[in-house]
Amino acid sequence: MAVSEIIGAAVGVILLVFVAYVVVGSTLFAAETTTNAQKDITQLQESRMRTALVINDAANDTSVSYIIYANITNTGSEIISDFSHMDVIVFDRDTGTYELDTYDPTIDGATQQHWYIKDTFGEFMHPRSLDPGEKYRIKIVSKVNTPKWFQITTANGVSASTVLK
Repeated sequence: MAVSEIIGAAVGVILLVFVAYVVVGSTLFAAETTTNAQKDITQLQESRMRTALVINDAANDTSVSYIIYANITNTGSEIISDFSHMDVIVFDRDTGTYELDTYDPTIDGATQQHWYIKDTFGEFMHPRSLDPGEKYRIKIVSKVNTPKWFQITTANGVSASTVLK
């Protein structure tokens, strides 16, 4: 009878240690996950604060009104290179609707509702990456007939916009 009490107490202690191990382990895992998530968000916010764009010389093509040419200049200190996650929003003056245009990396092959980089102005450092101070010429092929305004938004959420003349 005394042996069964000792065995029962030993099993209880083993179960208590196991439960404590699981609880402490899951608490440490949750704390580590939360810390990593906060660190990632902080890095994204810092990257966003260092990103800035300016749009210059934006105008419709004289022969086709739905094609827009513009120069974008990186005025921040962060390199902009994730063009596939950058979007352009175009506003149609006549219908009052907005259109979302996505990046198409093919040169001069952009179809409607796409944009691409027309000219990198002889860039030799970090090809296809808009370094701080660099300027790219972009071509937007929209579906709208009378574009009045457009906005370009980077992958980290920074945007620049301009009114077309």
